[in-house]
Amino acid sequence: MKRRDFMKQAAMVTAAAAVGGCFGGTKGKNTPKAADAGTQKAPNIIYILTDDLGYGDLSCLNENSKIQTPYLDKLAKEGMIFMDAHSSSSVCTPTRYGILTGRYNWRSRLKKGVLNGYSSHLIDPERMTVADLLKQHDYHTACIGKWHLGWDWAKKGPKPHEVDYTGTVKNGPDVNGFDYYYAHCGSLDMAPYVYVENGRVTAQPDRETQSKDKYGWWRKGPTGSDFQHDDVLPNFTRRGAKYIKERAATGEPFFLYLPLPAPHTPILPTKEFQGKSGINPYCDFVIMVDHCIGQITKAIEEAGVKDNTLIVFTADNGCSPAAKFDEMHAKDHYPSYVYRGHKADIYEGGHRIPFIVRWPDRVKASTTCDDTVCLTDLMATCADILGTKLPDNAGEDSVSILPDLTGTATGPVREATVHHSINGSFSIRQDKWKLELCPGSGGWSAPKPGKAPKGSPPVQLYDLSNDIGEKNNVQDKHPDVVQQLTSLLQKYVDQGRSTPGVPQTNEGKTPIMR
Repeated sequence: MKRRDFMKQAAMVTAAAAVGGCFGGTKGKNTPKAADAGTQKAPNIIYILTDDLGYGDLSCLNENSKIQTPYLDKLAKEGMIFMDAHSSSSVCTPTRYGILTGRYNWRSRLKKGVLNGYSSHLIDPERMTVADLLKQHDYHTACIGKWHLGWDWAKKGPKPHEVDYTGTVKNGPDVNGFDYYYAHCGSLDMAPYVYVENGRVTAQPDRETQSKDKYGWWRKGPTGSDFQHDDVLPNFTRRGAKYIKERAATGEPFFLYLPLPAPHTPILPTKEFQGKSGINPYCDFVIMVDHCIGQITKAIEEAGVKDNTLIVFTADNGCSPAAKFDEMHAKDHYPSYVYRGHKADIYEGGHRIPFIVRWPDRVKASTTCDDTVCLTDLMATCADILGTKLPDNAGEDSVSILPDLTGTATGPVREATVHHSINGSFSIRQDKWKLELCPGSGGWSAPKPGKAPKGSPPVQLYDLSNDIGEKNNVQDKHPDVVQQLTSLLQKYVDQGRSTPGVPQTNEGKTPIMR
């Protein structure tokens, strides 16, 4: 199938999203297994977040993919694929904030960009997270992987890098609801390169490392004696699988947040996967990520908890240019699929992401859902599963997707969805309309911020039902839609929430126009 045919197909899918609905191929509406809310045991919840993985990198989402992801294809076949899922931001830190808090990142102090490896904690310890919610309902909670939400290093001097690695790390995942954590501070190209387990560095730095390889690049920084860059992904995977087996043996529910550091840079497929794609190291790394997912699903099955384990697989944003698009395009592989842009952008390629859910007890296999959903929705979904309500000062931008999962939704679960680019540009999506409150990408693709052609309109409006590639800006033809969506976004900002409830307060000013 040629690429232009993909555009037509994707437009049809997006048009269906304006109506919403979850379907099982030719079998019609999802009809999951019935459950007695009074007797059913709370499900284990495993949330796997990959880093910079493109929508088009999965062979179950991209019929023309030049790489194969058999383990993810199997997960999709056994569960539900969401065709119109989005991160709240097109870069790492803000999306992670939204996942754990159910709140858009721009309500926090982080108005643009990401944190670095020495940044202080972003999530207020007093703010409820998904882990806090689940702990209140007797879940054991764990975070294993890339944190990238800041924590407070012990210091031996005033400068950010003057860290006392023998001291206690404060305000990490432990104060955000996690009983156990084993994590790296940020992306694997961000120093310091040490593991932290429950507030303590696991091994003191014994060297400085740096790589200038175009794929395996990382910044110079202190490196722990037990830290090998090419073993970080396998290490987190091994520990995630071990945790699943150990907690399953207790018979008590658990929540594992497993934010993997790949396929983000440094792109480091191990020897077993090098050259396997026949395209480039990034595609090899994607195949390795898929293999890691296979190890996690194998652990679930061997632990005997598959039926009552809700596993979510997704990504924090779109694919990065560091993956070398020119090399992949030359082999006819498109990580952004038919969507415009990539990581950092306000365009669809920046925030439309893979999203697969498997929960055999409640979600029918081989189903798809066209409803628009956002990664902020985990909090409200967990509350809905547990039959509890969130307080007004929690999950302000979280909407339960349980009706989508169980096939009971009668229409779109979200009123609208807000997105944010790396430079702080906003977009708002409602039904088929997407309004972007900036003249360009807001990120790294052309036109970059400040580089839009002279005379470009200050906003962009796209009808995604017939322009999934965001090529035809129709803001001048639909001023009423521009006004309506601008007013709705301003309302969301002013009220401190986009869901019903008592108005809340944002941190600092949040202008919606760049």
